[in-house]
Amino acid sequence: MTAYSAPTRDMQFVINEVAGLAEVAALPAFADQDVGPELAEAVLEEAAKLASGVLAPLNHPGDVQGVRLGPEGVIPADGFARAYQKFVDGGWNGIGCAIDHGGQGLPELLNTATQEMWNSANMSFALCPMLNGGAIEAINSVGSEAQKALYLPKMVSGEWTGTMNLTESQAGSDLSAVRARAVPEGDHYRIFGQKIFITWGEHNMTDNTIHLVLARTPDAPEGVRGISLFIVPKFLVNPDGSLGERNDVHAVSLEHKMGIHASPTCVMAFGDKDGAIGYLVGQENKGLAYMFIMMNEARFKVGLQGLAIGERAYQAALEYAKDRVQGRPVGVKSGDRVTIIHHPDVRRMLMTMKALNEAMRGLGYVVAKHLDLARYHPDPETRERHQNRVDLLIPIVKGWLSETGIDVASLGVQIHGGMGFIEETGTCQHLRDSRITTIYEGTTGIQAADLAGRKLNMDKGASMRALITEIGETVAELKPAPGEPIAIIRAGLQEAVAKLAEATDWMLETHSAEDVMAVSVDYLMLAGFVCGGWQLARAAHIASQKRKDDPEHVFYEAKTITACFYAEHILPKATGLCASIKHGGASIMALTEEQF
Repeated sequence: MTAYSAPTRDMQFVINEVAGLAEVAALPAFADQDVGPELAEAVLEEAAKLASGVLAPLNHPGDVQGVRLGPEGVIPADGFARAYQKFVDGGWNGIGCAIDHGGQGLPELLNTATQEMWNSANMSFALCPMLNGGAIEAINSVGSEAQKALYLPKMVSGEWTGTMNLTESQAGSDLSAVRARAVPEGDHYRIFGQKIFITWGEHNMTDNTIHLVLARTPDAPEGVRGISLFIVPKFLVNPDGSLGERNDVHAVSLEHKMGIHASPTCVMAFGDKDGAIGYLVGQENKGLAYMFIMMNEARFKVGLQGLAIGERAYQAALEYAKDRVQGRPVGVKSGDRVTIIHHPDVRRMLMTMKALNEAMRGLGYVVAKHLDLARYHPDPETRERHQNRVDLLIPIVKGWLSETGIDVASLGVQIHGGMGFIEETGTCQHLRDSRITTIYEGTTGIQAADLAGRKLNMDKGASMRALITEIGETVAELKPAPGEPIAIIRAGLQEAVAKLAEATDWMLETHSAEDVMAVSVDYLMLAGFVCGGWQLARAAHIASQKRKDDPEHVFYEAKTITACFYAEHILPKATGLCASIKHGGASIMALTEEQF
C-alpha cells in the first residue's frame, strides 16, 4: 500500500509562478492577510502533514470497511470521526471562508491546493467538507441575515456539516421532475418527499447536519420554474443557536457503490411522520438558480478530484515501477534484470500520467486564481471579465479533469500489471473511486452541453475567442532557437490552439442543435487538452528563464521536458478531435432505434 506525499514543491510552483499568487495577494480583500509565498508554503506544509499522516492511512481501511446504517443512524468507518475532529481543530474547514463567519478568509488559490490534498489522501473523507463548502456558499450568497447568523458560524467551523438534496428517483439530471413538496406553515414549511444519492446525508461525526433541499410549494408552476430551496436541519436550531428536537428527516438506506465506500451515499426521507420543518432560502420558485451556486462550487471541486486521484495513482505507479524487477533492458539478452521503470512502455505511461497531472493542476489552480479575482477585485468590470472566464472554464475543469483522472488511474493499474488487478495493492481503489467523478454534479455530457450549448453561445463565442487569443499570445512569447525543447512546445501548442479555433468556428456556425450536442463532449475534451497544454507551455517558459546554476535546476528542467512530452504525445489529440467535431452528428444519429 503506497503512502501519499503531497507534491508541495510543484504546488508552490504553480501557485506562485504559474497562477500568480502575487496578483491575488495585491487585492484589498487580502491586505491584512500577508498572503505570499511564505504563507503559501506554511499552509501547504501543515496541510500535507494532515493529509499524509491522518487522512491517507484511513483511505484503504475505509474502503474495505465501508459505512453502515444502524438504529442510531449512519456509522462512518473506524477512525473517520477522530480524523474529522483533527480536521476541524486545525481550522481547515474554514480556510477559504469569510472571516465574518469564523473562517480564515484565505484565497481560493490556496484552498484549492488543500482540496487537492484532501482528495488525494482520502476522497471519501474529503466529500464531507466539500459538500459543506457548497452549502456555505449558497447560504452566504442568498440566505437571509438571520439564516447566515444562525447557521454559518458552525458550518464554517465544521461543527456542523451541510448537504445538497436535489436528486429523486424520477428526477436525476432533469430537475424539472422534482416532486418533493413544501407545505407552508407559519414562518416555515413542512417538507415531504424522498431524495437519493445524498453524499454524507447522515453521520455521527457532528452534532447537526444542515440539508439544502429542492422542493415545490403547492401553487408552484410546472418545470424548473417551480422549484424552491429550503434549509432543513437534522436537529432544529433554537434562536440562540442551541439544538432543539430532531427534525423529521432520516437516512432510510445506503447505496452499495462501485467506489468511495467510506462516504455514505444516502436515501433521505423527509416527512415520514408530520413533515420535516424547512425554512425558505430567498424567494419561492428561485431554488434552481440558488442551487446552482452550490452546484458550480461542487463542479469545480469535483474536477479537482480528477487531479487528486490522478496524483495518488501516479505516486503508487511510480513507486511500483521503481521497485518491481522484471525483464532486461531492450536489446539485452543476459545479465541482471531491471526494475520496470527502465522499460520504454512503462516510461510512456508514467510520462503520460505525470504530464496530464501537471496539466490538470495548472488549469485548476489558474481557474482558482480567476475565482479570487472575480470575487474580490475592486473594479466591477474586472470582476465581470474574470467571472466570464470562470464560467467558461468550470465545465472544462469538471469534465476534462474528471475524464482525465480516470484515464490516469487506469494507467496506474496497467503499470502494476496483474498486481494492479488485486485489491490489496490499493490501485483498484483509485480507479473505482475516480469513476464517479464524471457522473455526479452533472455528467460529462451535461458539462459539454453547458459549454457548447450555453457558454459558447451566450456571447456568440466572445469568451472562448478571448481565451484562444490569450493562448496565442503565449505561443508568441515562446521564442526558442531551432531545435530547443521550447520550439517543440511552441509548435505543438500553436497547432493545437489553431484546431480549437477551427472547431469553435464550426460550433458557432449554423448547425442543428442535435449536430452540436452530438460532438459537444469532443469539443469539451479538445478545449481541455489545449488549456492543459497551455499551462504546461507557460510553466516551461518560466522554467526556461531560470539560470542553469539555480539550485533547483533539475526541477525546472523537468518542467520543460514534461511540456515537451505533452506537446509531442498528447496535444496531437487536438487534430483528431477537431476532425471528429467537424463531421458532426450524422453518423452518431444515423441508426434507427431498432438497429442498435
